[in-house]
Amino acid sequence: MGGDSDVLDLFVVGGGINGAGIACDATGRGLKVGLCEQDDFARHTSSASSKLIHGGLRYLEHYEFRLVREALKEREVLLAKMAHIAWPMRFVLPHEPHLRPRWMLRLGLFLYDHLDWHMRLPKTESVDLRTSPYGAGLKPDFARGFAYSDGWVDDARLVILNLRSAHNRGARVFARHRCVSARREDSPGGGRFWRIEIEDVAGDRRVEVRARGLVNAAGPWVKDWLDGVARVATRKRVRLIKGSHIVVPKLHDGDHAFMLQNSDQRIVFVIPYQRDFSLIGTTDIALPDGHAPGAVTIDPAEVTYLCDLANHYMARKIGPSDVLWSYAGVRPLFDDGSNDPSAVTRDYVLEIDGAHDEAPLLSVFGGKITTYRKLAEHALEDLRGWYPTMGGAWTACEPLPDGDMPHADFDAFVEGLYQAFRGLPEVYLHRLARRHGTGTADVLGDAKELADLGRHFGGDLHEREVEHLIAREWARDADDVLWRRTKEGLHMTAVQRDAFADWMRGRNAG
Repeated sequence: MGGDSDVLDLFVVGGGINGAGIACDATGRGLKVGLCEQDDFARHTSSASSKLIHGGLRYLEHYEFRLVREALKEREVLLAKMAHIAWPMRFVLPHEPHLRPRWMLRLGLFLYDHLDWHMRLPKTESVDLRTSPYGAGLKPDFARGFAYSDGWVDDARLVILNLRSAHNRGARVFARHRCVSARREDSPGGGRFWRIEIEDVAGDRRVEVRARGLVNAAGPWVKDWLDGVARVATRKRVRLIKGSHIVVPKLHDGDHAFMLQNSDQRIVFVIPYQRDFSLIGTTDIALPDGHAPGAVTIDPAEVTYLCDLANHYMARKIGPSDVLWSYAGVRPLFDDGSNDPSAVTRDYVLEIDGAHDEAPLLSVFGGKITTYRKLAEHALEDLRGWYPTMGGAWTACEPLPDGDMPHADFDAFVEGLYQAFRGLPEVYLHRLARRHGTGTADVLGDAKELADLGRHFGGDLHEREVEHLIAREWARDADDVLWRRTKEGLHMTAVQRDAFADWMRGRNAG
């Protein structure tokens, strides 16, 4: 703030949810911000989650009360900020007496309902699964259970919305640029700054930026980046835990999800997904020291594990041949010394390198989607000593881009779309609004009927939306569109997906 006009106040390395959240918060406080991501935004951990806004019911078993309380409070905040991509969901927990006694579940759910006294979502109820709609899809063996509240979110779109917010406020945003050099230098006008070099993935373009402060939000690469690029020593480490999910044809009717207990004390969710499917996950596989933190894939043993647990509870049996899509990601959990991957803390730790007369470097270890906004607030407050005139916290009450619908009422907003675009199918408008919220009209433009939307690629994907994603949301490859920005890849045939990939390549070449 102040000084050379070409020097940024803060540069963020990493375009997952933590980096995007910090960039969004910082720009709203009046800082000049830049951000780079080595791949597509949310390409790794942040699009490979269970896609939940939740307090972490099972974290209570590990006495993580502070984390659960913060996450429960954030659940309420986030649901109000982006009603088009996040909404409440009921979760059904069938009771298995030999795994956890009923009194323990009751106590845990009571705490879950009351750690945040301002909770507005419906509280826990005991249900008879033989007669309640919540039992739909379960085997008749399961007679009793509990229904409690949490939330759902489109994780990859959450990242994009935070980046759009930052970009709208003037942030310089670089997709597919990796940070290859970062070093402190003296400023001619006094003080210190970071000289940062970023390089596009093709290796044929380098950009140099200067910033008064630097944030390392590289996720699974946080320690590697400190060691190899910034050359800053730290004793802190992350544990790399692989989590995998499978998608199968829908296993039950209703909008509720299931939380299933396993004999290994882990839990797995079965969640309604993209209208016609069920999302099942996640696994917890500790990766060995030295394992590359990049792209990972699901193992056959993980597929079997998830299918077997689902088959224990659900009436409809599934096997590996029923898996329509799968994804895996690496969660960079702060290393608290636990030997059990499921018990490693999901809390986050922030570390600052640099005295007050030096350019600071803040590194993010751990974190989870639900608490990303609070993590960003804490990061900016930790940096306040270097930016004493920056603004205060603001993101709690400000909707994200396209989330500015009155009273966060998505249904009322969609009804208005039906009236404004009478020539378009209501089902299509509803699905498009789930992606673009109040920006839906910008996507549709002057369209009166589906033919006005350009080429139809399959599912609900049309050329006009794709052009919007390219122009406004940094989409470049087919996977960016099909599996992160829209999820329409699930609703297309393999032939349609290949044809779309060819179209994208042709467009990029042109």
